[in-house]
Amino acid sequence: MKQKIRTKIPSYNLQEVLIVLVIIGILLLLALPNLMPLISKTKSVEAQTQLKFIYNSQTTYRYMYSKYANELSEIDFEAPKTVKENGTSNYQYELLNANNNSFKARATAVTDFDGDGVLNVWEIDEMGVPKQIVKD
Repeated sequence: MKQKIRTKIPSYNLQEVLIVLVIIGILLLLALPNLMPLISKTKSVEAQTQLKFIYNSQTTYRYMYSKYANELSEIDFEAPKTVKENGTSNYQYELLNANNNSFKARATAVTDFDGDGVLNVWEIDEMGVPKQIVKD
């Protein structure tokens, strides 16, 4: 009869794993307040990109019809579904005003990125430069 030879495999015990997880948790708690402005800044890139698309579409519309469009549907802009509608967008888009010579579009955040109660707002006009109106 053959006898089984048991060899000990090097491994970590439960206490060592828990200590490492606690240390990682403490480091995350220390780093998180410093990362919040960076998180909201990266989420605002969505608003800037969509507003630039609206600007380009409005410019094209003006070349064709000698005026800016009064509705986003006229420039074939369909706003993406927001996170509140089970979508991926963090912003709501609207056209504030438009006439022959100017327009203004706004992107308003639907969620508070840093939890301070202030929603991020961006606007763009016929000049084509997105401006942050309300900083989150």
